[in-house]
Amino acid sequence: MAPEGVGPAEQVDAAAGGPSVQSFLEGLRYEVMPFKGVDEKVLAHVPKDITVTVTASPGKGIWRTVDFAVRLAGEGYAVVPHLSSRMIKDKAELSEIIAKTTEAGIEEIFVVGGDAPEPAGTFTDAPGLVRALKELDHPFAEVGITGYPEGHADIGDERLDEALREKAEVGTYVATQICFDAGTILDWARGLQRKGITQPVWVGMPGEVNREKLVRISAGIGLGASARFLKKQQSMFWRFLLPGGYSPNKVVRGLAPHLGEGDQNIAGFHIFTFNEIEGTEKWRRRMLEKYSG
Repeated sequence: MAPEGVGPAEQVDAAAGGPSVQSFLEGLRYEVMPFKGVDEKVLAHVPKDITVTVTASPGKGIWRTVDFAVRLAGEGYAVVPHLSSRMIKDKAELSEIIAKTTEAGIEEIFVVGGDAPEPAGTFTDAPGLVRALKELDHPFAEVGITGYPEGHADIGDERLDEALREKAEVGTYVATQICFDAGTILDWARGLQRKGITQPVWVGMPGEVNREKLVRISAGIGLGASARFLKKQQSMFWRFLLPGGYSPNKVVRGLAPHLGEGDQNIAGFHIFTFNEIEGTEKWRRRMLEKYSG
């Protein structure tokens, strides 16, 4: 059974009262890829009060994500498996996933469209999976959905807005794709409020990731998926490759003066570790020391 904690829907109440960067660093989330040996790294370096989200890789299959999440839940973590619509065959398989995760005490999922080149079955996008969850009267306390502050390489802005509205009928919070500019994130979050989408926003950013490690991981995902990753995130990729080109500190500093402002619902940090787990946790502790004073 995963430990009790503050979920995304509850954390926005704290945000309304003016949270500190320290509280965001204490309550952030780590996203990991379910590759071999990563669960041991989580156990070695991630405190049990940090929520761990587990991605879905087309090369590994959806059940690798589910089994990985179930194992971490058994170790006492609050775990959020990513359910990729294009990797789930149909409502019957979705029902199996719901049964296995809830039996393990998992109370939250994160819905994504996914990067599989061909859908495994009837689901082709995240809104379709969200509708199926609603029809199945899912038991999860929290359902995360994706947001794109800088748009999407393959989906137009109008369709992105439409899809977000569809997903928000079930989704209880929005976690963004990676964006390096705090101003862009804030403008986008304020735009959601104006559109009537009031779910808490978790800001997605990479941790302190080694450039060479990122290259190895992207290659290990598989040629097709790696190519799509680079197509969608070219600016991100090159920022990693340039010496001194990226640090999560800049985004944190840019957001810090605005946390808790009423015109946006930023509720926390969602850290893409790229499985650089030890280094990311060291970064978090350094930042905590800096902001705890």
